[in-house]
Amino acid sequence: MIRVAVIEDDPVMRGILCDAIDASGDMRLASQVDNVASALRMIDTGGYDVLLCDLGLPDGSGIDLIRQEAQTGRDTDILVITMFANQKNVLNAVRAGARGYLLKDERIEDCIEAIRNIRKGGSPISPIIARQLLKQIPPDRPGDTPPLAAPLTEREYEVLNLLSRGLSNSDCAGVLKISSNTVGTHIKSIYRKLEVNSRTEALFEAASKGLLPNR
Repeated sequence: MIRVAVIEDDPVMRGILCDAIDASGDMRLASQVDNVASALRMIDTGGYDVLLCDLGLPDGSGIDLIRQEAQTGRDTDILVITMFANQKNVLNAVRAGARGYLLKDERIEDCIEAIRNIRKGGSPISPIIARQLLKQIPPDRPGDTPPLAAPLTEREYEVLNLLSRGLSNSDCAGVLKISSNTVGTHIKSIYRKLEVNSRTEALFEAASKGLLPNR
């Protein structure tokens, strides 16, 4: 059972998320709060596996809460769900410790699947965010970046390309006609070869090395 805590100030959105979590069958709502002050007390207490965090809160920034949770040293997966899609917020959230970044216009079913995905080691990210981030990376000049210690396999290139389009692990499995577990194995190998720990980092590193097609 995945224990989920929600930090969201919009009562309608919070209610939709909490109801979907309770109805999922494999998740339990551990806590829900609507402001920074309450969230700080919740973080001190802990008791959850995944933290869903909005960024724009009435008494402060969700970035500070992400950083606070990351500094606890717990094995918490932090997933941002917000309406802010600009590059600065995305980068600040990732640097603070977020492992996934979704926009609020995602289907609620996709948000619930993202919770499962992130707990399995994935880094779910909205396609529009992935594309925006990749566009910010200038092409390398020859010699700018060192080559990979071990080259990616043809299948790993295929998986990486699908990840750059914002597909989930299960979506990749469907396109490639392989199991989600096999996709996960390929992703772990990609992370190891790129020397990264999340999907966002992998996309940045792959783009900087010229491993992704121009979009």
